[in-house]
Parts: sequence; structure tokens; C-alpha cells
Amino acid sequence: MPHHKTAAWPLSLAFIALIVYASLYPFTGWRDQDIPPWHYLLADWPRYWSGFDVMANTLGYLPLGFLLALAILRTSHRAPVWLATLLAGVLSLLMESLQSYLPARVPSNVDLLLNVAGAWFGAILAALLERMGAIARWHRWRARWFVADAQGALALLALWPVALLFPAAVPFGLGQVYERLETGLAGVLVNTPFLEWLPLRELELQPLVPGAEMVCVAMGAMVPCLLGFCVILAPARRILLVLAVLIAGVVATLMSAAMSYGPTHAWAWLSLPVQTGIGLAAVLSLMLVPVPARVCASLMLLVLGIYLSIINMAPASAYFANTLQTWEQGRFIRFHGVGQWLGWLWPYGSLLYALSRVWSQPR
Repeated sequence: MPHHKTAAWPLSLAFIALIVYASLYPFTGWRDQDIPPWHYLLADWPRYWSGFDVMANTLGYLPLGFLLALAILRTSHRAPVWLATLLAGVLSLLMESLQSYLPARVPSNVDLLLNVAGAWFGAILAALLERMGAIARWHRWRARWFVADAQGALALLALWPVALLFPAAVPFGLGQVYERLETGLAGVLVNTPFLEWLPLRELELQPLVPGAEMVCVAMGAMVPCLLGFCVILAPARRILLVLAVLIAGVVATLMSAAMSYGPTHAWAWLSLPVQTGIGLAAVLSLMLVPVPARVCASLMLLVLGIYLSIINMAPASAYFANTLQTWEQGRFIRFHGVGQWLGWLWPYGSLLYALSRVWSQPR
């Protein structure tokens, strides 16, 4: 069977990275207990476990099994269910074994079984959809909507709402890394002569004025629209993409505020500058609907450059420390870091993608 390009592979890799982070967080205190890392396999079953643990371990691997089976179905029909389950099982076995070296984590044979079961259910779901013809219909729909090599853009578009779940200083404000990089680099270079090489800021970073906040919101919402324009050519479908992007962005930011500050403050972020920025993003994106894909990639580079320069001149939110503490407590501990990393890195991944589109597409 001929191989086809699919977004399932990059999405599978992204989900594997998410699982690795969630399984090994906080990555500190590594120690050797003088026991084999697979010792937990023969241990007694845990005495205490909750319904949330069962749901989290099962549902956590279900999307991975689904994506792996989907990717295998797209490139080969050789035992997709069992191969996807095997790959996910090996990953879970490795993660649980490595947890033996982390004092904050406890390896569990029940977790391993639930992870494998979740991956198997996900792979079964992908196989059923394939048998029912849903995958073939998706491929035909994708062929009508997107260019042939759209898998990178589709993966980035799928990750954008997830990146918005972690609270940011500015709504849609992804990629705010300057202050963290500055602090982290200073910590690494402390007690070394290289510390004097770091540039010193005479003034503290100041919160964005309403006009700059509006521009950041508008550009932050325009970037995924321009990203989609790189792989969608039909004007009518680009209009639908703009609507879908803005709705997804608002819903993700609403969920982020509700999880971080409580349901009563779910709409507190929707200030006048934010509303104006969303409206401006809608107008400008709709005006760019007729623009060719390569020009959209170039505009995306320009927008990202301006956007990242502005957002990184703003300090972290005044409520960031309290928000981080909330996310690190209880059930959010396994997911807050993943969302934070996505929020930091998503714009830079999009920047690299836009560069590749500008370089690879013919004039």
C-alpha cells in the first residue's frame, strides 16, 4: 500500500511528549533505590486507588492508541490495533520504570495495565472508524479542504487551543519566554564570570497599555488563521477557518480562566481591549482571505516577529504565582507543565513552519 502523509504521526509524537512530561514531572531528585526498575511489575496491587486514577490512566493513553493506530492505518494495514497497543505499552512500561528513580512518583502495575487498556480502546476505535468508512471520508474531506502536505499545519492548529489552556499574561499571549529565560540563564551562570555578560535591564518590565494589549490579542488570533491559510486555498473555506479559530480561542481561554480562577471569573479576561483585538483579528483575517498561500506564510512571519517582540516586553501576570500554585496542586500537577511548555513553544514552532513554507513553495 502506498504511503500517505498524515497529521497523525506528528500528533502522536506531540502526545508522546505530553505523556513523558506528565509521567516524569517534576524531573528532580533522581536516586537509585538498589532495586530493579521493573520491580513494581511483581508487587502487590495498590491498596488505595480512586476512580480518578482509573479514568486518568485509561483516558490518558486512549488518544495515543487512537493516533498511533490511525497513523499506521494511513501508511500500512498490518495489525494497526496490536502494533499501536504494543508501542503505547512499551512507552508506559518505560515511564513506570523510570518513576522508580523519582521520589515524587510511584510506579504501579495497575497504572501500566490501565495505560495499555486505554491505548487498546483507542486503537480499537480507530479500527472501527476505518471499517465504517469514516477514515476514508475524512481523507476525502481533507483532500478537498487542504493541500497535500498540510500535516504540519494541522498538527499545530490542533495544539493551539491546548496551548491556550494554561493562563497567560495576555489572552492569546503565547510565546512569553523572555523573563523566564533571563531568570533561568542568570541562575545557571551564577558564581561564574559569564554572569557579567548578561545584559542588565535598567527598568522592570511594564504591563502592556490597553492599545498594546489589543494588538497582541489581534496578532495572537491572526497567527493560527494565517497558518491555516497556508494549507487552505478556497476562500469560502478560509472564512470558515477564521470563525472556527476565533471560537476555539475564546472557548479555550474561557476554560483556562474557569479552571484557574473559578467559574465566577470565567469571563473576567474579556475586557474592552481584548474584545477589540478579537474583532480586529476577525476583520484583518477576512481581508486576507484572497491572499495567496505563500504571501500568507510571509505575513505570518511578519506578524509573529512583531507579536513576539511585544509580548516578551510584558511581565508575567501579577496573579501568575497564585495561578501556578493552583495548577500544581491536586490533579493539575500532571498537566500544568505540559500546557505551559506548549504555550511557550507553539509560536516558535509556527515560526519555523512558516519559514519552511516560504522556502519550499515555488514563486
